[in-house]
Amino acid sequence: MKKVPMRKCVVTGEILEKNKLIRVVRTKEGEVFVDSTGKMNGRGAYLKRDIDVINRCKKNKILDRRLEVNVPEDIYEELVMKI
Repeated sequence: MKKVPMRKCVVTGEILEKNKLIRVVRTKEGEVFVDSTGKMNGRGAYLKRDIDVINRCKKNKILDRRLEVNVPEDIYEELVMKI
């Protein structure tokens, strides 16, 4: 059997399979992207694919703290579309 990569959601703290999470990346230049490949270079944070989790993240500015940058509004819109 092949080992399934596990990652932790920054909002809920749940440890889930990597394919059940969405990765958000901050590059060295300070740009923020939604990483659909899971392989972009930069500091990453994982979010559970759930609208409530994304709303909680936005409300409490969890991504801002984790990525140490102000996350633009359009990133949250893109996250909602990826669910």
